[in-house]
Amino acid sequence: MMSEDERFGLDRSVRLLGPLPLDSGASLAPVEFAYETYGTLNAERSNAILVCHALTGDQYVASTHPLTGKPGWWERIVGPGKPVDTDRHFVICANVLGSCLGSSGPATINPATEKPWAMDFPVITIADMVRAQAMLLDHLGIERLHAVIGGSMGGMQAVSWAALYPERVASAVIIASAARHSAQNIAFHEVGRQAIMADPRWRKGAYYADDDPPSSGLAVARMAAHITYLSEAGLTEKFGRRLQDRDAKTFGFDADFQVESYLRHQGISFVDRFDANSYLYITRAMDYFDLAESHGGALANAFRGSKTRFCLISFDTDWLYPTSESRAIVHALNAAGAEVSFMELSSPFGHDSFLLDNPEMYRIIDGFLKAGEGR
Repeated sequence: MMSEDERFGLDRSVRLLGPLPLDSGASLAPVEFAYETYGTLNAERSNAILVCHALTGDQYVASTHPLTGKPGWWERIVGPGKPVDTDRHFVICANVLGSCLGSSGPATINPATEKPWAMDFPVITIADMVRAQAMLLDHLGIERLHAVIGGSMGGMQAVSWAALYPERVASAVIIASAARHSAQNIAFHEVGRQAIMADPRWRKGAYYADDDPPSSGLAVARMAAHITYLSEAGLTEKFGRRLQDRDAKTFGFDADFQVESYLRHQGISFVDRFDANSYLYITRAMDYFDLAESHGGALANAFRGSKTRFCLISFDTDWLYPTSESRAIVHALNAAGAEVSFMELSSPFGHDSFLLDNPEMYRIIDGFLKAGEGR
């Protein structure tokens, strides 16, 4: 058993024996977790908040990323005196199963071969990610969460937590997310996956030994995905048709326009911090996500009898996970008799709005979490 100092320090990793049963019928053992914690767990172990990250996110929610040197991806929300207040709460953020920042995934070592799993890693689902997080919380001695919170894929995890472990979740905050992946979203992911697999350096996923990953394919995948995170109005305002460092068109295929240069930069910078195989596995997990599917096709059945409090937030320019997706969850929660509040916020920044400065979102999260204290 780990000591209190070891258990609740920052930037931790642990290997648990498992096995972890997976939706595919396979199982995974052992299971490695990389996670960060902030704040102090109280004596009653009742003040824990789990923050779930999005597709290309990581455990560095409120601390400096070790590879990029950038601040935590949600440091506006998590920290002392912030909506997810580390003066009052013990905050955990774990790198999801299948990712590449220390948790079990295709880049970690397969104990059977003593080589990276690569494409031998089992295909996973959002529910598998949540079950893995539950295993980590069991290890940490946390039986019940004050709240689980996430945006985008993090919101999928948060709503799945409430469905899979209702007795362990007092409150759930689901931001810019959905209860299933749409055909359009699956289509965009398939474009990204095909870009990776068409890169000659992918070699059916067996590129780790040569340290020569399919960077070109992964960069294109990131460029395509990044377009979906933005809004047309936001792109027009930020770039319009302005040229990049030139006074006239080149009549060639260099990055004439600022928006082209921006996307290329996004793609190039992404390959320095993310693994191509992980991108394949996590996008597939999102595509398989359909919370109603295992409940007779009726989403409300996922929440029958739930005592969890829910807060949903959407953004009016988010076309990746539009407000209609959040409303579908709200309607299901209403039908199930669950306690739910919902707000659509105005923002010009599309899906990425949940990661950007939005004081109204902060106010909603802060008020919702405070209202749940002492229940």
